[in-house]
Amino acid sequence: MDISAKPKAFSGHHEWYVSTLSSVLETTKLRTTTTTTTSFSSPSSKLIYSYTHVIDGFAASLSPSELEALKSSSGYVSSIRDLPVKADTTHSSEFLGLNSKTGAWPVSNYGKDVIIGLVDTGITPESESYNDKGLSKVPSRWKGNCESGSGTSFCNKKLIGAQFFNKGLIAKNPNVIKTINNSTRDTDGHGTHTSSTAAGNYVRGASYFGYAPGTTRGIAPKARVAMYKALWDEGALTSDIIAAIDQAILDGVDVISLSLGLDGVPLYADPIAIATFAALEKGIFVSTSAGNEGPFLGNLHNGIPWVLTVAAGSMDRDYNGVVNLGNGGSIPGLSLFVGNSSSNQIPIVFMDACDKIKGLRKVGYKIVVCQDKNDSLSDQVSNVDKAKVAAGVFITNNTDLEFLIQATFPAIFLNPKNGEAVRDYIKSSKSQAKASLVFKKTTLGIKPAPTASSYSSRGPSPSCPFVLKPDILAPGSLVLAAWPSKIPVANVGGSQLYSNFNLLSGTSMSCPQAAGVAALLKAVHPEWSPAAIRSALMTTSDALDNRLSPITDLGDDNNPASPLAIGAGHINPNKALDPGLIYDVNSQDYVNVLCGLKYSMSQIQVITNSASNNCSNPSLDLNYPSFIAFFNANDSNSNLKTVQDFHRTVTNVGEGQSTYVASVTPMKGVQVSVTPGKLVFKEKNEKQTFKLSITGPRFLKKGSCRRCRNRPSSLYLNQSANMAAQQVEPEDEIDQPKEIEPPLTA
Repeated sequence: MDISAKPKAFSGHHEWYVSTLSSVLETTKLRTTTTTTTSFSSPSSKLIYSYTHVIDGFAASLSPSELEALKSSSGYVSSIRDLPVKADTTHSSEFLGLNSKTGAWPVSNYGKDVIIGLVDTGITPESESYNDKGLSKVPSRWKGNCESGSGTSFCNKKLIGAQFFNKGLIAKNPNVIKTINNSTRDTDGHGTHTSSTAAGNYVRGASYFGYAPGTTRGIAPKARVAMYKALWDEGALTSDIIAAIDQAILDGVDVISLSLGLDGVPLYADPIAIATFAALEKGIFVSTSAGNEGPFLGNLHNGIPWVLTVAAGSMDRDYNGVVNLGNGGSIPGLSLFVGNSSSNQIPIVFMDACDKIKGLRKVGYKIVVCQDKNDSLSDQVSNVDKAKVAAGVFITNNTDLEFLIQATFPAIFLNPKNGEAVRDYIKSSKSQAKASLVFKKTTLGIKPAPTASSYSSRGPSPSCPFVLKPDILAPGSLVLAAWPSKIPVANVGGSQLYSNFNLLSGTSMSCPQAAGVAALLKAVHPEWSPAAIRSALMTTSDALDNRLSPITDLGDDNNPASPLAIGAGHINPNKALDPGLIYDVNSQDYVNVLCGLKYSMSQIQVITNSASNNCSNPSLDLNYPSFIAFFNANDSNSNLKTVQDFHRTVTNVGEGQSTYVASVTPMKGVQVSVTPGKLVFKEKNEKQTFKLSITGPRFLKKGSCRRCRNRPSSLYLNQSANMAAQQVEPEDEIDQPKEIEPPLTA
C-alpha cells in the first residue's frame, strides 16, 4: 500500500488497513447477487498481519472478487500470492582457520553481543549449545521478546529471543490448528541445527554416535541468538516469513540467517527479496542459502543482489569404517553407520554388480561385496538392504557419497584401489574368506578440501542474472550441530535412534556458517554496511583448496569449479578482517539495477517500500566485487566483436598508503582489460574507480533457460586485484525475469 494515501484520520497503519478491508468487503457484498443466507466475514477475520517495517502493507485472506475490489482502493500498489517456502560443529570452525590465539575470534571477542536472528523451524532451548556461560548481560538495545512456558524457560543470555508466526498458515489451511504446536519449540530439528551452527556456545564431549567427536561451538560463540519460527511441520508460507523478518527488524537484530527460499519468481514478486531490502536499509546483514537443486546451472534461489547467497562445500573430514580381513589386513572406507559392530569375523563373498535380489537373499548371514557398475550404486545399496544380509561393502569410484554412507544397515564404501585388495583376498581365500567391520571412526586432513558439493544450486540467478551468484562457498556437507533429543536422527534395524547432535548437509548448513562469520566482522567493524561486509567476505575468499590447486566441483566430475558453483571462493574469516579494498553499495545503486531490469515504478515500489524511486540512471552494472558477462561462444570465430564494460568504485579500508595492480589471466575467445592498471591510495577511506572491459563475440540474445544449462563467461576479482577468469561455453540463452500471476495477499 502507498502510505502517502493514508487519510490523516487514521492514527496508524493497522487502522487504515482494517478500514480498507471493511470497504472491500462492503463493496463485494453489494456486488454479490446471492441469497440472503450468505454470510460475510468481518475485516478482522480477513486480516492476517499488518506489516510495519518490511513493507507498508498487510496479509489478508481474500477471494478473487475481494482482491479485485481491493485493487480499486485508494493507496493500492500491488499484491503477491502467499507462496509456500521450503527449507533448504566440532570441526568447521577449525577448517575455516578460526582459533583462540590469532585472527577473527580473539579480535572480535568471538562475536560478542552481535545479535543473529534466524527465521526457521524453531529452537530447542534446553540444548547445551544455548548455555550462557561466559556471556554478559543482554545488550540494552535489544527490543525483542521471548516465549515462556512449554515446560522450560525459553531464554537466557545466549538465546535472547523466541517468537513464532503461523497466522498465514492457519488462514490458508484452518485444519492445521488441530495439530500445530503454538510454540517456538523446534519439532523438526532444522532450526536448532542452523542456529547452533551460527552461534552455539561451547559444548564438550559432543559427537554423532562417536563420529566427529570433540567440542562443538558456533562460528560466533559469543553472539546472541533470536529465533523466529515461521517454518512448521504443516508447511511454511511467505506471509509468516515476512512477519518474522518484520519483527526481527523491529527487535534490533544485526544479522539475519535465512536457510530457506522460493524458486522461479522475479524480485518484485519474491517476498524474501522484498523483506530483505527493508533489512538492508536498516543496516542488517542477510545471509541466505543458494538452494539444493544442483548440479545443473541456473537453478539457485535467493539470487538477490542485496543479500549474501551461500553455496555449500565439503570439509577435510571423513567418516570411516574399516574392513578387517581374515589375513590381518585392514581396509579403510567411508561409512556413517551408527549401529553397533562385532569383532567376530564372518564369511565375506563377492557378488559382482549385486543386481539380483533373489541371489542376494540366498547368501544368508554374510558380508556381501558389490562392484559399482554403470552408476548403479544407489540400486546396489537398496538391493543389499532388502536382501537382509549381514553387511555390505561397496566398491566405487564415486566420490559424492555423503548421503549414501548414512545407510540403515552395516555398510562401508571403498575406493577402487582398496576394493581391489578386498577382492584379491576373497579370490585367494576362496570359500574360507572372512572379515569383520568396524565403524565410528573420523579422519581429519582429507584432501582435496574444500570441494563444491553436487547438490548445491548453481548460478546464474534466474531473477537477476546480471549479478554473479552465488557469492561465496562455505562448509555445508555433514556439519555437526545441535539437535532436539526427542527427534530421531537415524533408523537401524527398524529401531529409531536419538542424539543431541546431528550431521546434516545442505546450503541450509552453509548459510549460518556465513552468518556467523558476518557476525564476527560486525563485531570488529560495526560501521561497515552490509555490502561492505559481503565485499570483504568475497574478495578475501580462497580460490585454492588444501592442495593449493583450484577448488574442484563434485557435480562436474571433479573439474575446477566455476564461479557459478562457488562464487568468489571459499570463505576465509581471518582474511576478511582486513580486505584492503571494499566494494560498497547503497540503496540507490540497487534501485538503478531494478530500473535496468525494466521493472515498472509500481514493481520497484513493492521492493523499496517507497513511491519516490529515481530511475534517471538505470544500470545493470552494480558496484559488486564480481563480474558476469554473457557471450555467444558459437560466434567465437566471427569478426563481429562486442565490448562489455564494467565500472567499479573501491574504498581503501586499510591503514596507510597502498598500491593495487591488476593482472589478467587470458581466456580463450575473449579479451579482458583493466583501466587504469594500477590504483594508488594515499589514505584510509579514499575512493578510486576502475573500468574492466571484456571484448568477445556477440552478446547472448534473450531466450529461454529451459534446461538451466546456460554457461556464460564469468569473472571475479580477488583480494589482490588480480583478475581471475573462467570461460565456459553456452548451450542455451539467458532469459530476462518473467512476470508471474499476481495474487491473493496484499
